Amino acid sequence: MKRRSLTLKAAVYLVMIIIAIIMFFPIVWIISSSFKTLTAITSYPPQLIPKEPQLSNYVEVLTRRNALIYLRNTLILIVGNTVGTLISSSLVAYPLARMNFKGKKLIFSLILATMMVPSSVTIIPQFILFRRLNWIDTLYPLFVPAFFAYPYNVFLFRQFFLTIPKELDEAAMIDGCSRFKIFYKILVPLAKPIFITIGILSSIYWWNELFTPLIYINSENLKPLTTALISFKAEGQFVTQWNLVMAMATLMIIPPMILYMVGQRYLVEGIKMSGLKG
Repeated sequence: MKRRSLTLKAAVYLVMIIIAIIMFFPIVWIISSSFKTLTAITSYPPQLIPKEPQLSNYVEVLTRRNALIYLRNTLILIVGNTVGTLISSSLVAYPLARMNFKGKKLIFSLILATMMVPSSVTIIPQFILFRRLNWIDTLYPLFVPAFFAYPYNVFLFRQFFLTIPKELDEAAMIDGCSRFKIFYKILVPLAKPIFITIGILSSIYWWNELFTPLIYINSENLKPLTTALISFKAEGQFVTQWNLVMAMATLMIIPPMILYMVGQRYLVEGIKMSGLKG
């Protein structure tokens, strides 16, 4: 019986290792190709480990390709969206979790219902709205909506606020605190894990976001890194310079991985505590 259990456990580990190799192979291939010449990438049979690894691809990407401008635009989107999301979503979630008023359940249900609407349905109305505001080919359409709260983040904040005892609010009110003071003096410090969790998720999302910038941005000096990566692919007149594309892709992989590793503890804690109460 014990031998059978060990065999089963070994088989499970073997399957997991195979799945992990399959999942990580594209990343390993991207990193490997970023150190190759264009000739080495297209050579046959393909080589996983480059014979003559070189850093010139990274030097060219960082120096010749306006990488700093693309990075600046991406950071503007990340900071704008993260700040907007944290402020607006937490403020919307606070009364839904901590206050009693007529229609609260209906409002929360309507917010949840908007999560079911596909984003593709709202693209055209949003585009018309932003065009009338003369915001096309600016960064405003990419981060201003974050200041009007995203339903999913409101849901996460509300769930987390429900886990904090309401007796704290009552004690603070007896001491003369206003509702807003209770929010930023008591709830915000206690809700640090969910603030960090949503901040990390928002940052990673906007670091990788491609679709929205493609709709609203035309000027080269306003493009974020994701759309610039496509430009890299299209720059080669006859042959795509895959070595530069892979170097850029490798650089883009690093920040989200570091962010995830640094905030992993808060991510797990924030998501776990958000699911305790319905």
